[in-house]
Amino acid sequence: MIERVILELGPWSWWVLGLVLLAAEVVAPGVFLVWIGIAAIITGALSLLLWDAGFWVWQAQLVFFAVFSVAAAVIGRRLLARSGDTTDEPLLNQRGASLIGRTAVLEQPIAEGRGRIRLDDTTWTVNGPDLAAGARVKVIGSNGGRLTVESA
Repeated sequence: MIERVILELGPWSWWVLGLVLLAAEVVAPGVFLVWIGIAAIITGALSLLLWDAGFWVWQAQLVFFAVFSVAAAVIGRRLLARSGDTTDEPLLNQRGASLIGRTAVLEQPIAEGRGRIRLDDTTWTVNGPDLAAGARVKVIGSNGGRLTVESA
């Protein structure tokens, strides 16, 4: 069935595949199907020119498509890596790291190296030197869900 569709569509089958892949990228974004879709469209453009050539059999078309797919993915990756998106909020998704430098009051004393503080709307487990409840501490580090503090 697929062979019949390819034969009936001729070189346009690559264009259809390319457009389907580009549409799939819209539905399931990941910036990968774009490059394969572009490779299919390039293969389709070559097919329009070479369809009647004796060497342009389906095996050659698949080889060209594979080469164009790899090349497009490599070029696309370099283009995206080069864009170097900078943001005004570099620690947006690193909540613990964004708290470094802030001061807080201990809710629970630090005993045996462990206590609790409240920053904004969250209570955090802290590690640091033993201190009494109510002491001011400064956040100096973050390790997952735990903050490292020192006396402020």
